[in-house]
Amino acid sequence: MKIFLDTALVEEIRELADLIDGVTTNPTLVARAGRPFVEVVREICGLVAGPVSVEVTALDAEGMVHEARELAKIADNVVIKIPMGKEGIRAVKKLEAEGIPTNVTLVFSPAQALWAAKAGASYVSPFVGRIDDRAGDGMELVSQILQIYENYGFETEVIVASVRHVRHVVEAALLGAHIATVPYAVAVKLFDHPLTDEGIKRFLSDWEKVPR
Repeated sequence: MKIFLDTALVEEIRELADLIDGVTTNPTLVARAGRPFVEVVREICGLVAGPVSVEVTALDAEGMVHEARELAKIADNVVIKIPMGKEGIRAVKKLEAEGIPTNVTLVFSPAQALWAAKAGASYVSPFVGRIDDRAGDGMELVSQILQIYENYGFETEVIVASVRHVRHVVEAALLGAHIATVPYAVAVKLFDHPLTDEGIKRFLSDWEKVPR
């Protein structure tokens, strides 16, 4: 399973750039960066070799397509995030036909994911954390999407998004999801375990007792 970093903070991306497989951003994350939008996106695309998802802000298909074409000029690894909906799916079909990769975002049901795949989306992003926040089962949604895609041989990759904790990442991997996109705080926790720390501490203590 690939690991993407869900952030627009260049310092976070730079720290993990050699380890991650891609980056996802959205208007909220870019706004937090406090810098010009295109400048941030261009710098991020230069830091990572993998795909960088950048979201449009238009709500109509024509506007989305126009924005997407401009965003795609920033770098070769830009992927266009398109919000789920009739207009979004229309935009996805047109963009994919033009060779511009898309990531359908704000997906909360298997039916929505089916539409995304039928339109030829490169990626689909089910928001597991937001579903869990409403007492739903986000990982069950991921499981259903993966089953539908397997049934029909869709090539759309599933990005497990809105990740809240390490367990979400582990569950995504167990289900066979293609990608998990994680915030920096979760990404760094993936390296940690108290028994690892304890083992290193014990090893170093024992090493100090070895005659030199």
